[in-house]
Amino acid sequence: MSTSFRSAHTRDAVPDACARRDRPYGSAVNFTVTIDRDETGTWVAECPVIPGCVSQGLTKSEAIQNVREAIAQCLAVRAERGLPLTLETQEVEV
Repeated sequence: MSTSFRSAHTRDAVPDACARRDRPYGSAVNFTVTIDRDETGTWVAECPVIPGCVSQGLTKSEAIQNVREAIAQCLAVRAERGLPLTLETQEVEV
């Protein structure tokens, strides 16, 4: 299962100018997240273009809200450390 927010697939999709503290990555940006249930029934949401950006919730909507917060926090930390805000992704045909 996957829920799609408009996807940011390259590093250039998120502005490098990270001036605002409440939204360090600039204006609103949409990301693709994956959502799945683990073996205990917990909903796990992950943003694959941001390394280590994973959250969870007891419901799907809670997991989505939690991953939104995790994305914002991951972007803020990456901006502070001068790291690229996202990884480059590319689709391949199999």
